[in-house]
Amino acid sequence: MNELSMNQDALQALKTLVDTPQRVVITTHYNPDADALGSSLGWAGYLKKKGHTVKVITPSESPRFLSWMSGNEDVIEFSHRNAALAAQTVAAADVIFCLDFNSLARLHDLEPIIRNATAPKIMIDHHYHPDDFAVIAISEPTAAATAQMIYQIIGELEGKDLLDIGIGECLYAGLMTDTGSFRHPSTNPAVHRMAAELIELGVNTNRIHRLIFDNNSLTRMQFLGYVLSQKLIVLPEYKAAYVALTNEELKRFNSQTGDTEGVVNYILSIENVVMAVLLIERDREVKLSFRSVGDVFVNEFARKHFNGGGHRNAAGGRSQDSLEGTVTRLVSLLPEIKDQLDREI
Repeated sequence: MNELSMNQDALQALKTLVDTPQRVVITTHYNPDADALGSSLGWAGYLKKKGHTVKVITPSESPRFLSWMSGNEDVIEFSHRNAALAAQTVAAADVIFCLDFNSLARLHDLEPIIRNATAPKIMIDHHYHPDDFAVIAISEPTAAATAQMIYQIIGELEGKDLLDIGIGECLYAGLMTDTGSFRHPSTNPAVHRMAAELIELGVNTNRIHRLIFDNNSLTRMQFLGYVLSQKLIVLPEYKAAYVALTNEELKRFNSQTGDTEGVVNYILSIENVVMAVLLIERDREVKLSFRSVGDVFVNEFARKHFNGGGHRNAAGGRSQDSLEGTVTRLVSLLPEIKDQLDREI
């Protein structure tokens, strides 16, 4: 049936907890994507209907193309301006849900506030190699998205009658994007069943797709054109390609949160390329996004060399070296995985 095999003891502990209304904080990773924000807002919507007082706190702002999500207007975006409010909200919480990440380092400046909070932390996530920081950990790397886990958990808690279109839209957005519009290997019958049930709920899937993928600003399109025409480097001997972007280039195109989303997928779409990397210079470090196909496991590569991790074919990392130095190091490491790269077409 391809349904997720979640830990039943953890689910029972979760059920006991959510049956009593409490003050809840939900947080997710830095630079939240559609699965991070969608699963958080979807879970928040469900818990509110269960009588809980819920606040969603994000470590940074979310992309403009996700602003339509139900409940987004009440999200506390952690920043210097909102740091005190976020800290007060966390301090008052009875329980903290950590969604779509499994290491507190993914919270960046919000990390110490969450780490030092006295409220118990509950992790719900689908990435490999979780850290041990939660009193209840529901970790399922075979899940296509954290949104899929939230949907199944609501079902396990016999709460699907509380779902509405707003909650369904948030969860569908997470499922759609983390499966690459249902084309990644994680797309199995259970994924399609969830999508079908959300459509039956009344979710307009065409509208969500347009809001996320067909809602580009003119400057983002010009930025994308520049990236692909001027910055793309293909390494045919490794079936790999990369783009490295400087802070100056991001500023030149007035790059906003989310504008680089999906760029690495364009790189991977090139004929005979089986591994793609996007490197972005931000503040005092370089962020790396990896994508691959087949048995090229970029999560292992990112974890070993770039303090990162993630999924087998989609991972992230970071480097304290310069952008130029990081690119040089990346290219020098490709011979290490050449056998994997050569096996894929």
